[in-house]
Amino acid sequence: QVQLVESGGGLVQPGGALRLSCQASGIAFNIYVMSWYRQVQGEQRELVASITNGTSTNYADAVAGRFTISRDNAKNTVYRQMNSLTPEDTAVYSCNASWRKSLWGQGTQVTVSS
Repeated sequence: QVQLVESGGGLVQPGGALRLSCQASGIAFNIYVMSWYRQVQGEQRELVASITNGTSTNYADAVAGRFTISRDNAKNTVYRQMNSLTPEDTAVYSCNASWRKSLWGQGTQVTVSS
């Protein structure tokens, strides 16, 4: 069964940090480009960060320097470390796997609030 399962979301204070994980099953994980997207209610989903199968990374300007994406092919898992969080980072974060087709996780809520 093809599945992407995110974990690690929650409530954090401004300036805090969270680490999100996305574990894949049912796919040849190592050949997929893995990405994190986020969506604020009422707005379009936006790309936050991506990592290729060769581990090249790309970040949205809004998160560059604060977020880090990485992957562990042995665990079929992609991670995103988020530091220096602000209320503007509050969103539903979703994992995406792309290679000939696009697969999505269910999303995890991140709320940054004092």
